[in-house]
Amino acid sequence: MGLQGLTYLVVGLTFALYIGIAIWARAGSTKEFYAAGGAVHPVLNGMATGADWMSAASFISMAGLIAAFGYGGALFLMGWTGGYVLLAMLLAPYLRKFGKFTVPQFFGTRYYSKGASTVAVLCLLMASLTYIIGQMTGVGVAFSRFLGVSNSTGIFVGMAIVFCYAVFGGMKGITYTQVAQYCVLILAYTVPAVFISLHLTGNPVPQLGLGSDMAGSSISLLAKLDQISVDLGFAQYTTHMRGNMLNTFVYTVSLMIGTAGLPHVIMRFFTVPTVKDARASAGWALVFIAILYTTAPAVAAMAKINLLTTINPKIMTDNNITAPDAQIKYAERPDWMKRWEKTGLLKFTDKNGDGRIQFYNDKSKDPKFAAAGWKGNELKVNKDIMVLANPEIALLPNWVIALVAAGGLAAALSTAAGLLLAISSAISHDLLKEKFMPELSEKGELMAGKIAMACSILVAGYLGLNPPDFAAGTVAIAFGLAASSIFPALMMGIFSKTMNKQGAIAGMLAGIGITMLYVFAHKGIFFIKGTSFLGLFGGKPSFFLGIEPNAFGAIGAVVNFVVAFAVKNMTPPVPDDIAQMVENVRIPKGSGEVTGAH
Repeated sequence: MGLQGLTYLVVGLTFALYIGIAIWARAGSTKEFYAAGGAVHPVLNGMATGADWMSAASFISMAGLIAAFGYGGALFLMGWTGGYVLLAMLLAPYLRKFGKFTVPQFFGTRYYSKGASTVAVLCLLMASLTYIIGQMTGVGVAFSRFLGVSNSTGIFVGMAIVFCYAVFGGMKGITYTQVAQYCVLILAYTVPAVFISLHLTGNPVPQLGLGSDMAGSSISLLAKLDQISVDLGFAQYTTHMRGNMLNTFVYTVSLMIGTAGLPHVIMRFFTVPTVKDARASAGWALVFIAILYTTAPAVAAMAKINLLTTINPKIMTDNNITAPDAQIKYAERPDWMKRWEKTGLLKFTDKNGDGRIQFYNDKSKDPKFAAAGWKGNELKVNKDIMVLANPEIALLPNWVIALVAAGGLAAALSTAAGLLLAISSAISHDLLKEKFMPELSEKGELMAGKIAMACSILVAGYLGLNPPDFAAGTVAIAFGLAASSIFPALMMGIFSKTMNKQGAIAGMLAGIGITMLYVFAHKGIFFIKGTSFLGLFGGKPSFFLGIEPNAFGAIGAVVNFVVAFAVKNMTPPVPDDIAQMVENVRIPKGSGEVTGAH
């Protein structure tokens, strides 16, 4: 069977599995729809959390970022991993002790205000919808290449699949579907990594292969990659930082605290029976996440060296990178390049008319490039294709390539489903049931949740057709929005008995407001092209203290904390019963049943 047919078969079988699980585990009550009945085993919940957590940004885009930026791209790895540890240690057990369906419910009860709940819903919707754009971007990338359809068609197909198992199954269906998706995505990520590590270094363990010598030589893989990068005018792979030190630090912090404020991940800890199980599932999730996250740096480095040596086949033995025959001829390019060119995510422009591919840093001041007649970088490689193209570049068997296609789609769809459920519960439960229609029956609420999710899928699909950035960059913006609004209010709600509703509301509005202002100034209002207002911050490409818009969430979080405590000191104190409730929640022992009631 050919590659295309095999890909259709593998992807089709995984989709059939997801939909079958959703039908088997469909939700029959609001408790099953929002919290899977509160009876998921910690190991299964840890696996589902891993799938929910490892989105298209993790599977498709993160290794591509590390491959493109080297050491500087590793901040995504550090930020997302560290953030999950924060979530597991500082939030998960306490929120499970609180025992509600959703994050806005926590705000409504802890801050004794429906206004606080409403503001939390608005913040949640902004962060979640932005996050979904990144997932749909990943779906489009995977479908456009492996199923031979356009990017927009791929997004529409992804919307239909998510609709089938998320709308009907709710949290119960999503949980068990995500267990299956985790198995698919982790196999798809690690199997090619093992093959490629074995080929390049002779070591079958990618994590160890990253620090090993190249097969048949005495030079390490990273040292060779550094050498090749410098020869091509790029910075050293292992030392180059993303922007200045402050930007790197703030970016990492923004990803960390944004992670701990993501409602779709927090909701997973409401699905287990006890606080002890919440802690256990957090630990298991970290194990399952670590399998992919410790493999990602190896995948990135090996993908980068495979790409560079494909374009410059003599570079492993001859350092004369500008020799007339050092690069491959465009007419003799490998089949994988031809396949990716059809998607528009890989483009070649013969700027000097020599028929060969020059891929280098054309901003380099090294005179050798001009002396060789090079007139600019001729190959544009989208960062999001590196993981998906890696097994093709390495000439792995077709079944491995098909498995990677299924894994990339599983990663994107699993997170999209979790996000859609968070949006659905915020609209149907926290807005309709709690604020506008308190007499709504359970059956009516369940139907409202499904309608809200269906509408959210349509909005997410539309936004996915017009993303503001590559997948991981878009997701970083979503993390920044969560970092600047939800995380500080959660932390103050758990660890400060004196934080009142006025302070919390003012802090959330100030934090997300300043972050959205900065992001929209550079990315456009609601990411609409042509609506940016950069002059307010000094004009392009100036950033405030060199901080990128994708990293500004940490600054927004600081503003949130400062405004919240300032307003708190000028307004009435917290009622005694609320202060006592906070004291009780901080002792994660004796949790009750998860409930949707205030």
